[in-house]
Amino acid sequence: MKVNVYNKEGKTVGEVELNAAIFGVEANENLVHQAVVAQQANSRVNLAHTKDRSEVAGTKKKPWRQKGTGRARHGSRRSPIWVGGGITFGPRNIRNFAKKFNKRAKRKALFMTLTSKVAESGFIVVDDLQIDAPKTKQMATVLNALPTVGKRTLVIVNSANENVRRAAKNIPFVDTIAPNSINTVDVLKAGTIVVGSAELDALTNHFVKN
Repeated sequence: MKVNVYNKEGKTVGEVELNAAIFGVEANENLVHQAVVAQQANSRVNLAHTKDRSEVAGTKKKPWRQKGTGRARHGSRRSPIWVGGGITFGPRNIRNFAKKFNKRAKRKALFMTLTSKVAESGFIVVDDLQIDAPKTKQMATVLNALPTVGKRTLVIVNSANENVRRAAKNIPFVDTIAPNSINTVDVLKAGTIVVGSAELDALTNHFVKN
């Protein structure tokens, strides 16, 4: 499968052949859904936490004697029925939301989403994705010249290309990611993917060789 290659002025300067093993995979919506659910679950940070009766502050002394007071029997002020006592069935930060997902299946789901982006003309290859300085205006000019206007854009850029990474930070709806960090969720969120020729080679080599 071939796609057009653009320069930074938005003009077509040639074509590039995409690796069919990555960009020519038949879609399977169920597998992609499983990959998304697993990735979101594995990235979930469990912050909500309540203290049970063994963790709250308070005396362990019995409030009053068992019999003879006319009051209900109690053994601890830390009991959940007391104000300031422990919480019953509250959220705990020890809960594990992680899901196991086969590495090959995860990679195949990613390839399906990349294939879909190519089929929808949402995969833009730039011959040289470099700018002179980390200036937001320069990066915005490059993106506005490409067929990406009005869409959430994911720019695949090498970690060493600091100018592009820093310049893209202040542009709304534009995110950057390294070729070896690309994932199913980020690809699905993006309306358009922009990648330089060097980054495309790095992405292809990373997945083909590994």
